[in-house]
Amino acid sequence: MSAALDSVARALPREVPERTRRQFVGATAAVLGGVGLAGVLEREALAASPNNDTQTILNVAATAEVLATIVNTIGFRCDIVEDAVTQRNIKAAAQEELAHYDVLVGLGGVPATKRIWVPDTVFSSEEDLLNTLVVGDQIFVNAYLIGVAAFAKKDPKLAAVPAEFMGAEAVHRALALQSLGKLGNDRIFMKVEFFDILDAVTQLKAAGFGFGEKGARPGRFFHFDNVRRRTPTDPDVNTPDVTPIDA
Repeated sequence: MSAALDSVARALPREVPERTRRQFVGATAAVLGGVGLAGVLEREALAASPNNDTQTILNVAATAEVLATIVNTIGFRCDIVEDAVTQRNIKAAAQEELAHYDVLVGLGGVPATKRIWVPDTVFSSEEDLLNTLVVGDQIFVNAYLIGVAAFAKKDPKLAAVPAEFMGAEAVHRALALQSLGKLGNDRIFMKVEFFDILDAVTQLKAAGFGFGEKGARPGRFFHFDNVRRRTPTDPDVNTPDVTPIDA
């Protein structure tokens, strides 16, 4: 039983028979699942894992942004994207992922590695790149939602940072979907698929990426410090004079 439905069960009077209790909780799950609210209630589980301390979240997020900066920068530079609008969106995303990395490091995040193994298929076609971005950005959305829950316990002002980054990652995902000819704004609530921040790394590895070591699929290494020198900028990207933590 999920944490959300556990809460529903605990709210029922003690004198309610067990069978009735199970039926009520089952019906509640069906109703909430149908309208998407079960995911809202399950947000209480986002900060429950012992791995979800703020330092681990900062470290995992910084490592993920190393990967994201590499994928978007190389994806933009390798000329596999034919559509001009899509190309510009990837260009802007590369700039934004690098800015996320710099903020996270400024907050104390330490990437596990800057040497990332990227599967060859990621850059084999526009479609493959866009599908990679959809999968990766969903993982990032989920990870930053964990960050919001965990950071809110420590400092509500600090929680604004992963919240703002989650919003940017959701935009990246939506634009990639739209470029694939799919519905971009397909979510009422941002989707949560895992509750442990370390599962973000597990899922990225399952997609073939390697962190300081070869991944499970044929590919090559890219080093963040080399790639960031080639990360493009777009004049229309909002670049505030202060970081979100100071806003």
